[in-house]
Order: sequence, then C-alpha cells, then structure tokens
Amino acid sequence: MRLIWQIATVVMLVTAPQRASFAERLVDPAKVAPEYRLAAEKRRTEQLKVLECSHKADAAKILPRDRTAHIQRCLDDL
Repeated sequence: MRLIWQIATVVMLVTAPQRASFAERLVDPAKVAPEYRLAAEKRRTEQLKVLECSHKADAAKILPRDRTAHIQRCLDDL
C-alpha cells in the first residue's frame, strides 16, 4: 500500500503544472549582434506595447475570452 502512495505522489508531482518558465523575455538590443540590433529594437518596442496593453486588460478586469480582442484593439489604438 505504501508503494502505491509513493508512486501516486511521484506521478502527481511530475504531472503538476509547472511555473511559466517558458514566458517570452524582453529582447535586449545591447546583447544582440550589431547586424540584428535594429530588428531587436523594433521587437522590444512591440513587446512593450503588448505588455502595456496586457496591463490595461488586467486593470480593466477583461474576461479571458475577450482578452485577445481587447489587446488587439489597444494595439491598433497605439
């Protein structure tokens, strides 16, 4: 019986949701090769816009089903 509990515990720990460690990080243009720096600056600007719109959606308490549309409208307004 103890073996079953140990196996169940291991299975639960392995299948438990992990932290969002795969989240996209902000691009740092200073750490990019010089030939890609302009593209990195544009990407960072876009990431900051999306982050700002996400914060606005959080503050407005937008439902998850409407969040994408809200963020898209916010990006169109910027």
